Amino acid sequence: MIGIDLVKIARVEKMMERFGDKALQKFLHKEEIALVKTAKTAAGFWATKEAVSKALGTGIGALCGFHDIMIYKEDSGAPKLSLSSKLIKKFAIEEAALSITHDGAYAISVVTLKSSTTDKVKQF
Repeated sequence: MIGIDLVKIARVEKMMERFGDKALQKFLHKEEIALVKTAKTAAGFWATKEAVSKALGTGIGALCGFHDIMIYKEDSGAPKLSLSSKLIKKFAIEEAALSITHDGAYAISVVTLKSSTTDKVKQF
C-alpha cells in the first residue's frame, strides 16, 4: 500500500502563528512537537500522517486519526513511523517505510505499508 501527500509550508506556518502549540497538539504527539523546530518540519509531519491514511485507504477520520501515527527519528536523523496497535491490528501492518522531502514552498511525504492482507493484483 502506498500513500503520498503534498503540503504548502506557508499554510502550516500560518496555523502555527495563529494557534501556537495548540495547532501542533491537534496533529502531533508531544514527542513529535519536541522534534519540530520550523514550520517546514511540521508540514512534513502533517504530510506524512495524511500519506499514511491514504495508504490505508481511509483518510484521516474515525478509522485512522492523526494521533494513531507517530513520527520519530533514528540517530542518523532519518524519519521513521510508529503506528498505534489499533492500526497495526486492524490493517495487519507488518512493515512501514517513510520518505519526507521539501522543495521550495512544499513538503512532500511518501509512505509504504506492507500488510499481510494486502489485496493481490486483480486479474482479468
